[in-house]
Amino acid sequence: MSRPTGRVLTLLELLQSGGIRTAAELADRLGVDGRTVRRYVDQLIDLDVPVEAVRGRYGGYRLASGYRLPPLMLSDDEALAVLLGLVAGRREGLTTAADTASETAAAKIRRVLPKRLARRLDRVLESLAFTAPPGRFATPDSEVLLTVADAVRHRRPLSIRYTDRDGRRSERSLHAYGIVAHSGRWYVTGADPGIGEDRTFRLDRIAAARTLPGSFEAPAGPDPAQRVLSGFATAEYRYEVVLRIHGTVDQIRARLPAGVASLEDPAPAPGADPATERWLRVELRAERLDWLPPVLASLDRPFVIERPHELRTLVIALADRLAARARRA
Repeated sequence: MSRPTGRVLTLLELLQSGGIRTAAELADRLGVDGRTVRRYVDQLIDLDVPVEAVRGRYGGYRLASGYRLPPLMLSDDEALAVLLGLVAGRREGLTTAADTASETAAAKIRRVLPKRLARRLDRVLESLAFTAPPGRFATPDSEVLLTVADAVRHRRPLSIRYTDRDGRRSERSLHAYGIVAHSGRWYVTGADPGIGEDRTFRLDRIAAARTLPGSFEAPAGPDPAQRVLSGFATAEYRYEVVLRIHGTVDQIRARLPAGVASLEDPAPAPGADPATERWLRVELRAERLDWLPPVLASLDRPFVIERPHELRTLVIALADRLAARARRA
């Protein structure tokens, strides 16, 4: 590679790092004069790389949005970060319905890397092991995700075609507050103006989304992530469980997080230490109860079951089994 060509590529790399670069700064980094910098910029423009000249006291050059992706130059650290991000995102379900996109993107990056760097990155990926198997998650449609995100950003109402967990299809209006990724799934939370209630929808169950005229104001209160977690904890299931547990908030949340249970946390008395153990009311809803007795046992805190009676029976049965096994010689 000739030196001028190498300097042109270095200029592109500097511009890709973001912000406005002054002609003096670029000349110093490239080891040339200002006139040569302008010539290199013209060469990039001739290659359809969208370089903008910014006038004024703090002017210079910057990379603008173009109609196509310019040549992408990544450092060793950047290439490793991108590939690891693609691998982790695919395992955690943070992909779209075009589930091959992350694989093809990773393949393209690896194909254009220098052999030395490609071999080093391959060794990292070959050496990498995960403690949990990859999840199998339904993924949202790319166009749906982008449309919903745009509506969230500009506070525009949405019309969505949705299929619920029972297979019922409907068309709904939604004032979307935010998009939340939780446990390998994508959710959108917002208000349904037709019923005047907050709702949370899985993005992979939205077949189509389109913006509607008008705008709305997002209400004050919990952020979108907290709204989604609170919705999980209060969703309609077969059993409504009410407990009183003696402990701290942190102790209880370690086994019953916000996405599982709601916690009534009365303010401590004036002068009292908020970390002091006290009786707290815990509510949750569940379709099955068999997972709860082991969780309560792992808390190792005093508790009282207010309802349902079936849970009390299951806890006693677990305690009897554990006691019987502990007595065996």
